[in-house]
Amino acid sequence: MSQTIVRPAPATRAAPAGPPPARRRVAGAFLLAAALLLAITAVHLTQGTSSVGAADLLRLLTGADDETARVLVASRLPRLLTGLAVGVALGFAGAALQSTTRNPLASPDTLAVNAGAHLAIVATAAFGIALPALPAGGLAFCGGLAAAGLVMLLSAGGQAATTRLILAGSATAMALASLTMLLLLLFEQATIGLFAWGNGSLVQGDLVAVTQLAPVIGFAALLLVALGHRLDLLALGDDTATVLGLDVRRTRLGVVLLAVLLSAAAVTLAGPIGFVGLGAPVIVRLLRRWVPEVHRHRVLLPLSGMVGVVLVLGSDVLLRAVLGGQAGVEVPTGVVTTAFGAVLLVWLARRHRDAGPTRQAPGGHAAVRSRAVHTAVVVTCAVAAVAALVAGMLAGDTGVLLGDVVNWVQGRTGPAYTFVLDARWPRVAAALLAGAALALAGTTVQAVCRNPLAEPGILGITGGAGIGAVSLLTFAPTAGVLALSGAAGLGAVAAFALVYGLARRHGLNSDRLVLIGFAVWQGGAAIITFIVVSADPWNTGKALTWLSGSTYGRTAPQVLPVAVALLIAVPVVAAVRRELDLLALDDDTPRVLGVRLERARLVALGLAALLTAAAVSAVGVIGFVGLVAPHAARALVGGRHTRVLPVAVLLGATLVSLADTLGRSVIAPAQIPAGLVTALIGTPYFVWLLWRSRTAAAAR
Repeated sequence: MSQTIVRPAPATRAAPAGPPPARRRVAGAFLLAAALLLAITAVHLTQGTSSVGAADLLRLLTGADDETARVLVASRLPRLLTGLAVGVALGFAGAALQSTTRNPLASPDTLAVNAGAHLAIVATAAFGIALPALPAGGLAFCGGLAAAGLVMLLSAGGQAATTRLILAGSATAMALASLTMLLLLLFEQATIGLFAWGNGSLVQGDLVAVTQLAPVIGFAALLLVALGHRLDLLALGDDTATVLGLDVRRTRLGVVLLAVLLSAAAVTLAGPIGFVGLGAPVIVRLLRRWVPEVHRHRVLLPLSGMVGVVLVLGSDVLLRAVLGGQAGVEVPTGVVTTAFGAVLLVWLARRHRDAGPTRQAPGGHAAVRSRAVHTAVVVTCAVAAVAALVAGMLAGDTGVLLGDVVNWVQGRTGPAYTFVLDARWPRVAAALLAGAALALAGTTVQAVCRNPLAEPGILGITGGAGIGAVSLLTFAPTAGVLALSGAAGLGAVAAFALVYGLARRHGLNSDRLVLIGFAVWQGGAAIITFIVVSADPWNTGKALTWLSGSTYGRTAPQVLPVAVALLIAVPVVAAVRRELDLLALDDDTPRVLGVRLERARLVALGLAALLTAAAVSAVGVIGFVGLVAPHAARALVGGRHTRVLPVAVLLGATLVSLADTLGRSVIAPAQIPAGLVTALIGTPYFVWLLWRSRTAAAAR
């Protein structure tokens, strides 16, 4: 009887034919991005101000059509290639910066790279220097590198809390933007058209700039891909990467230099196109659920570049599809990308919970002062405010003596001095009252948010006020003073309600409030730009002056709203000073002591919104006052709000009044808006604050 021998089955089966699943997933992601990119490119080529359409472009394949060829080469192809180059540059730069800082909100915008490069380009144009594309790109690279270096230095290489990075980047960008706006105002003829370009425009007259800078972008992108393995190691942490043999410092420096080079090339080509560097890598990382391999940088970087192109060209297609071909010339593409980025940032902020060195009681490290010191400080600040008031009345394009002011008060001056002083006193009063209101609002915001680096503007209030005021200035230029104040106030309150409503998810989180406020602020800036350039692109001086915080032409009725707001807010804030002390500590202590936390926060932030709206309606957008004055007050008298509030109010009034006086006097009869002066004064102080808190955090 024969036995059947049963052979055991092989332990492993033969590998299936074809690439492994991981490779198929990656290939599928690239094919999908390429298909979307080709579709958008095809649509993009059919859009423009001429009548050349898809059928005309198709006829080029079968025969000569000189008119269509001229339109294609002179207008549409340069715009398309610019969008391709800029999208690749910003996508790669954003992914590289987020990886090297290990911060999901790092980008050329939040690190102020675009602001530094923009300032460098505008400065050359303001002084009549015309540079070819490559030298201009080199200058933009230097400006962007300096700005990014400062922000990363102040935010611990970008690896500190996300809120800290946003605050450091926004403050640096605000200071650089103030310098840029100053040049745009002082050299309006030399820089005409640069306001729209400064928000990212793909309009090109030829292919010269693209052909010169495209090799630079391609070379830098290839180098970043070559460094992909090192970036993978860097993502494991500095200690682990060092153990595995990576020179962390050299790798990080090289990646940042390449990212800044890409950003500078993009700014040179099309101006600062906002939020593409933030949005493209975030969108790619959202694919991790279906394509886990996107964490590898040799996949992440090229995909981010392709998504960056989709964002830039897609925004351009959407703009011209909705508003027509002419809008593509007048309205910057960056307006659409910034609006999209603001929405994306709100979504990220609602998902993200941040904690870091900025989450501390704003008065936590303030020295305790005696009553005598407090009294001396209050008296000194009051004297300084009175001196600023007197200096404001005396100085300007027409010098006035103190005796003339006394005679004017008594009604005994001649027609000339009466005219000068009648026009000057509302400006001085507006500056003093607006400074006091912003300082009081800033003190309240910092206490509620427990964020010593916050200010009213970061809550989106000034952006909303700007939309309201610029809309009225543009569409109803003959509207009265009270109407302007009302429009600004309504916009500010609406913006605050939006920010507060979005941030109040599972309880009000301070970091979420700041991030959403920043997003609304940026979205408001995009809307303001759209209103200005679409309504009257060649007359931006009027809106720029208001957005820079100017007291020019102020009248007594414009001073009234901020005076009323102070009369309402000062007694209420003084009555809740104990609650502010408790809110500045933590969430638990106020509840234990019987404070209704949500109601107290809402009342305090509502008063801050009211004060900021009134100040903005009176003098326009003035930054840094609500940040600097409370800090200086706490340094002088300690952290208790009973002492901080009066000192901060006096310091804010003095700061804005002196800034207004300097702006009216330094280059008289020309004037520098007070908001630009306060930004230039406040920036060094803010840098010092960031550096001090950085070293304090490192010491702990």
